[in-house]
Amino acid sequence: MKKMLPILLIVLGIGGGAGAGLMLRPAPQDMVSIDPCGDGTAVADAGHASEEAHPPEEDAEPVEREYVKMNNQFIIPVVTDEKIGALVVMSISLEVDIGGQQQVYAREPKLRDAFLQVMFDHANVGGFQGAFTNSNNLDVLRSGLLNVAKKVLGPMVSDVLITDIARQDA
Repeated sequence: MKKMLPILLIVLGIGGGAGAGLMLRPAPQDMVSIDPCGDGTAVADAGHASEEAHPPEEDAEPVEREYVKMNNQFIIPVVTDEKIGALVVMSISLEVDIGGQQQVYAREPKLRDAFLQVMFDHANVGGFQGAFTNSNNLDVLRSGLLNVAKKVLGPMVSDVLITDIARQDA
């Protein structure tokens, strides 16, 4: 079993890297986009959409937040009977003030360390056992992650989003 863990981690890392590469690749320039409103109108170049088709709403609030996806997934071992019983893989994004992306990436090592500590503590109290996707379990985890994110980055962080979560039992 001890020989399987490094192989499993390598496979998870390669799969995560390939998945991230596919998700982050740029869209082809010559594609025709379809109007998201569903009225059947297509725009030849999505970057030059007509202002007349969708006039800005005057009552709409300006977007004051942006989302920053953490570069790598988090891998948390779940220890049972002094052995690794499962691995939990998570992807996280942060909701921050506009322009806060560079600050998040500049403090990412400290932020990852703090997030991992919260996740390890959550795993040690049984947060990833049983129905680990229960909203109560995830709310406790999100709350802990938000608290440490605010300690590291300050009030610019308004929310922590768990975008992917999976558990692989050993």
